[in-house]
Amino acid sequence: MSATELSNGRFREARQGDWERLEALIGRIESGRAASLSDEDLFELPVLYRATLSSLSVARETSLDADLVSYLESLATRAYFILYGVQPPLWRRIRYFFAIAWPHAIRSIGRETVVAVGMLLIGTLAAYLMVSRDPAWFYAIVPEDLAGGRDPQASAQELKAVLYQSGDALGVFATFLFTHNAQMALLCFALGFAFGVPTVLLLLYNGCILGAFLAIYVPKGLGLQAAAWLSIHGTTEMFAIALAGAAGLHIGMAVAFPGRGSRAEAAVAAGRIAAMAMLGVVVMLAVAGVLEGVGRQVVRADAVRAAIGGVALLGWLFYFYVMPVREADIHG
Repeated sequence: MSATELSNGRFREARQGDWERLEALIGRIESGRAASLSDEDLFELPVLYRATLSSLSVARETSLDADLVSYLESLATRAYFILYGVQPPLWRRIRYFFAIAWPHAIRSIGRETVVAVGMLLIGTLAAYLMVSRDPAWFYAIVPEDLAGGRDPQASAQELKAVLYQSGDALGVFATFLFTHNAQMALLCFALGFAFGVPTVLLLLYNGCILGAFLAIYVPKGLGLQAAAWLSIHGTTEMFAIALAGAAGLHIGMAVAFPGRGSRAEAAVAAGRIAAMAMLGVVVMLAVAGVLEGVGRQVVRADAVRAAIGGVALLGWLFYFYVMPVREADIHG
C-alpha cells in the first residue's frame, strides 16, 4: 500500500462518521421528512457542515483522492442549500423557538432544575434561621449596596415604606436588584463547566440573600407584605435563576460524567441544550423587569401583587411542563 493510499485511509477513518451522519440528515430533509428531525439533529447540522468544509479544505490542500474531493464537494453543496439556500421567515424562527425549542430545552434539564430549586430553597431556609437567631448574620450575607439601609436595625415603618413608595430611591433599588439577579443568572450558567460546583454555591448564596431579607421583615409583622412585593416579579426572576443554574449544572454533569464519548463531545452536546435554555432565561428576566415596573408604579394591594406573582409562576410551569410541544404547533 502506497503512502498516499494509507493517508487517504486514515483521513476517511477519522472523519467518515461525520460525513455519513450529515448525509443521513440531509437525505431525510430532501425526502420531505424534515419534521422527523429532533432539536439535537437541527443543532448538529451546522456543526457537521462546518466539519465537512474543513475536511474538504484538507483534502484539496493535501491532494487526496479526486473521488473523495468530489464527494465532499457534493455533500457540502447539498448541506449549504439546506442550511442557507432558503431561510425561513424571521417570524417562523421566533415561533419555532417559543413553541418548540425553548420548552424542549427546559424539559431536557428537568433533573437539574429540581436540584437548582432545591439549592435556592435550602439557602433561603438556612439564612432565614441564621438571621432570625442572630441578626449579625445579615451583614455577613447581604452586601451593603444591596441592603440599602434595609437591615435588622431598620424600623417597621422604614421597612414598610420600601414596599409601597414609588419614588426614585425605590426605582434605584429595584434596578440594582434586577441587575444583581441578572448577573447571578449569567454566572450560574457560565460557571457550570467547573463540574457544577460554583453554580451550586451561587444558587445557595442567592437563596441565602432572600432568606436574610425575609428574616428582617417577618419579625416586624411585614412578612406577607414583603412576600407579595417580591412575588410580583420575584417568582419569574428566581425561577429564571434556577433555570440558569440548571443549564450550568447540565453542562457540569456532562463534563463530570461524559458517558461513552469524550468530555469535549459531551460538553458540546449539553451546551446546545443549555444555550437554548439560557436564551429563554434572558426573555424571562426581561418579563420580570416589566412585572417589577408594574408592581412598583401601579399595584399597591398586597393580594393583587401576590396574585400576579402566582399567576406568572403557574404560567411558566404550564408553558414549560404541560403545554404540548409538537411540530404541528409551527405549521398548524
